[in-house]
Amino acid sequence: MPLLHHRIPLPFHCQPLLFFPNAATRKLIPIHYMSTSSSQRTPHQLDHHHRQQEEDEEKQALLAQVLKYHKETKHSFTNYARGPRGLDWANQPNPFRRYVSSPIIPLLHPPYSDESPLYSSVFKNLPFPKPISQSTISQLFYDSLALSAWKSTGFSTWSLRVNPSSGNLHPTEAYIICPPVESVSDKGFVAHYAPKEHSLEIRAQFPSGIFTRFFPENSFLIGLSSIYWREAWKYGERAFRYCNHDVGHAIAAVSMAAAGLGWDVKVLDGLGYEELEKLTGLENFPKFKIPSRPVKGTMPEIEFEHPDCVLLVFPSGVNEFEVDYKELSCAISEFSGLDWKGKPNVLSKEHICWDIIYRTAEASKKPLTMSNLSVVDPFQSSGTFNESSYEDLSLREVVRKRRSAVDMDGSTVMTKETFYQILLHCMPSGSRDGDKHVRQLALPFRSLSWDSEVHAAMFVHRVVGLANGLYFLVRNENHLDDLKKATRAEFKWVKPDGCPDDLPLYELARGDCRELSKRLSCHQDIASDGCFSLGMIAHFEPSLRNKGSWMYPRLFWETGVLGQVLYLEAHAVGISATGIGCFFDDPVHDVLGLKGSMFQSLYHFTVGGPVVDKRIMSLPAYPGPSDDA
Repeated sequence: MPLLHHRIPLPFHCQPLLFFPNAATRKLIPIHYMSTSSSQRTPHQLDHHHRQQEEDEEKQALLAQVLKYHKETKHSFTNYARGPRGLDWANQPNPFRRYVSSPIIPLLHPPYSDESPLYSSVFKNLPFPKPISQSTISQLFYDSLALSAWKSTGFSTWSLRVNPSSGNLHPTEAYIICPPVESVSDKGFVAHYAPKEHSLEIRAQFPSGIFTRFFPENSFLIGLSSIYWREAWKYGERAFRYCNHDVGHAIAAVSMAAAGLGWDVKVLDGLGYEELEKLTGLENFPKFKIPSRPVKGTMPEIEFEHPDCVLLVFPSGVNEFEVDYKELSCAISEFSGLDWKGKPNVLSKEHICWDIIYRTAEASKKPLTMSNLSVVDPFQSSGTFNESSYEDLSLREVVRKRRSAVDMDGSTVMTKETFYQILLHCMPSGSRDGDKHVRQLALPFRSLSWDSEVHAAMFVHRVVGLANGLYFLVRNENHLDDLKKATRAEFKWVKPDGCPDDLPLYELARGDCRELSKRLSCHQDIASDGCFSLGMIAHFEPSLRNKGSWMYPRLFWETGVLGQVLYLEAHAVGISATGIGCFFDDPVHDVLGLKGSMFQSLYHFTVGGPVVDKRIMSLPAYPGPSDDA
């Protein structure tokens, strides 16, 4: 971690301060603090002043580390972010974490004949909530984080999952913290989800009073964590970005599966890193000592799991309630004394440590919020423009049959009505009836606890009825004026013909953007061969300065949630989509005219007609007696 008292240069927009050294503390004190002499202050005032100064310096140091990471992991036309020069196949990480010797409870495999609501219906309202049971918990995992298929070609076989992942590497692990459930556990329990077996590994049991004290009846928690090594094996230093994309994908996957059961989901973002570690049992991993530079060798402790967030899953229709995070933290502290079962398996024999990933993870750890915070927001239905765009598919069919396209065919087109309908489901606030889009109230964005910070710069290639060119989707309309000032003066900022009133989509410039979008996305044809592609533009440095360096991974979570919606929407209208993590950061900003770090591109996406590789054989995720592999 950076030294707390390292002097951080002030940002360009701050007024310079004169500093005088304080001999007693060896620190620099702003001159405006010296209006009252030390002799006039009480010891308590001096202690408070020094503590406040130390906290401010620490925040600046943590922010500096995050900004350094973001700058140093940018791709450019002349230089890619640091990473392995080839893939070390002998040490490819095992994609399946197991806790050896922990009790394992098989989950049920819901048949497709089970009732599942229509995909498009859950964006309007959530069905009546089902009770917590082995069956419904099984269904939640089956439709969110389970295997969706096996693929095979030649001598190679690999699995796919319901939740997408960069490079199919799956750094995200999941846990359930739950009151007693018949046929699972007669006490409250913490369990790790094992997707290959579609089973729960019981790691610990606890008195279930924590749920009756703090949460609505029939609630439970889902914890998500990341194994950075899995992603870094292939992508090097940029892996921290991709891991957090995948956290966002997983949050949205859980939110959508829960919606099918009549359950609402909210990130309990008042909890800090230490509380997340205790809840999931991850504090028991050996502590990883971060080296001073990238190193290679046998480092099993690098396979630790970084707890990202905990999701509260609760019945829809519950009235607004608050969580007392200070009291909840005290209750969670008792988890340290539980009898934790199981030892994590080893994923690779040798490793490479990209030290900047772990320094940035340290810098972006969130502290506990010591207050009562509201959890429930009113459910807001998404906008409707052209529901006939959707095929007659159930929610389960969409989430389990979603696939990432490897190539686009360069010929499939969509109508502008379908395009507008997809974008309406990408809006955080739903159908606003004239109000601004700001808060995240619609599915699945409502799982996030902050106002929307992510927009989309869109390259339209093959949308019938809409001119080819560059467009911008403003997902938080409080940022509109800043976006207009920050981007090129020649941009038009006019709404296209036929655009719904509550869809803040703007045409910036017309023209053939296929070659441009391909070049910006690391020269990948997939960015130009779809119906449209986009770059997700985050309200960046102001968010980090206003909230804290811990907001950095959360910006990527929001892009991942938006990306999961694009995946599902594409499949629901009969085509496909793919996330693009490789793009040239600052050239994207140059195209838009963005200067500085107020707005930054964090994730790219493409939507269009997929090219199916017929050489690859598809096998069922969980073969049964009736399946002939």
